[in-house]
Amino acid sequence: MPIHDISALAALRTRMQWHQERQRVLAENIANSDTPNFKPRDLVEPKFDAQGGNASGGATLAMMRTTSGQTIAGSGPASNFDQNRHAGFQTRPAGNAVNLEDQMLKVSANQMDYAAATSLYSRSLRLLKMAVGKA
Repeated sequence: MPIHDISALAALRTRMQWHQERQRVLAENIANSDTPNFKPRDLVEPKFDAQGGNASGGATLAMMRTTSGQTIAGSGPASNFDQNRHAGFQTRPAGNAVNLEDQMLKVSANQMDYAAATSLYSRSLRLLKMAVGKA
C-alpha cells in the first residue's frame, strides 16, 4: 500500500497545505493594512470525515482567493474561503478593514496549528517505519 493511500496521512497533508496557504493569505492582509478599500480575507478550514477523507466535498485544497465583494477565478469551489463577517466593523475612513491585532493573533494560531500537524505527520511516519522494521 502506497503511503499516499493512507487517509490519515492524506488528511494531515491537506491540513498542512491549508495552513501554508492561510499563512500566505494572512501575510497579504497584513501587507495591505494601509491599502485603501482593502478587505481582509481568510480561508475556510477543511473538514474531514471519520476516516480522514475530505468531508467538504473537494478532493484537494483549492487555491482560489476571494474578496468580500468579488470573486477572482480559481481552481476550486468558492466555499473554501471565508468571507470576513466583521468587515466594516472597524473600517477606517479610507475603507481599509484590516485589524492588525486580529491578523497577528490568526498568524500565531496558524503557526502553532501547523507545528502540531507537522509533528503528528512526522510521528505517524516514524510509527509506520517502526511497523515495517525500518526504524
